[in-house]
Amino acid sequence: MTTALAPVPVEPVEPPSRSAGTPLRERLAPYAYIAPFFALFAVFGLFPFLFTFYVALFDWNPIGEHTFIGADNFTRMLDDPRFWNAARNTVSIWFLSTVPQLFLALLLAHLLNHARLRFALFFRMSVLVPYVTSVAATAIVFAQLFDRDFGLLNWLLGLVGVDPVDFVQTTWGSHVVIAAMVTWRWFGYTTLLYLASLQAVPRDVYESAAIDGAGGWQRFRHITVPALRPVIIFTVITSTIGGLQIFTEPLLVSPGTSLTCGAVRQCQTLTLLLYELGFGRYEFGYGSAVGVALFVMVVVVAAVNYVLSSRIRADR
Repeated sequence: MTTALAPVPVEPVEPPSRSAGTPLRERLAPYAYIAPFFALFAVFGLFPFLFTFYVALFDWNPIGEHTFIGADNFTRMLDDPRFWNAARNTVSIWFLSTVPQLFLALLLAHLLNHARLRFALFFRMSVLVPYVTSVAATAIVFAQLFDRDFGLLNWLLGLVGVDPVDFVQTTWGSHVVIAAMVTWRWFGYTTLLYLASLQAVPRDVYESAAIDGAGGWQRFRHITVPALRPVIIFTVITSTIGGLQIFTEPLLVSPGTSLTCGAVRQCQTLTLLLYELGFGRYEFGYGSAVGVALFVMVVVVAAVNYVLSSRIRADR
């Protein structure tokens, strides 16, 4: 008769930690590689950002006294018609430039991805030409196109009996000019982002949908748009941030009035107002308050866009 022996419990042996035998210098090396970025960001990004909030609480004279006034700059800002005018102009220009830009880029990317074109690579790369063109050169060209007396657009309007429009000297006209410049400059860059994402979608999906009877619009709506959902969210947010901080285009549209962007400030944005207050009138405290308001506006609008864009659903 044999007696079964009970198994001896064996405690699991944990493998030695990789960091246990790793020299300290090797463990610190990855942090040293990324340290320059964080150091530069802290000096040129984080510190100015936090310092702006601090300066906004003072009556800050760059060559004089700094008097703490609390929230008086923000109270003054809310009662300042220049601020509200600049805010309306900023939102208007942002909307007129962002929405057409994204739709145009989406349609052009879909076309370049599916159309059988000769020299397809050439056409795909040529959409980057506006992006690499100087903003000053773009402003000169668009100023000529929208000129009241000799502009191409007014010449075309004259052919159908419409009187010449002085775009730059009117509120909506100047917004249209600036929005056209922004759209022209950035739609190519956005197109390539969309096109790169579409390249990852198997063509079998489109062919199967076509065999099942799906038309071009149905394939675009149910395959292309859902496939681009992450990139659409990214471009909406980045376009929002860039559009609300627009500075160069309105500055160049009306060179005679520079920072006010017209005799009645018809196209002055928040960044132009901020620059005028800070470096034109040397009201650093009040200008910083406008900068804080611009930051809050960008965060709120970007958050709203993110929520709305995230709700894009593919109709299966």
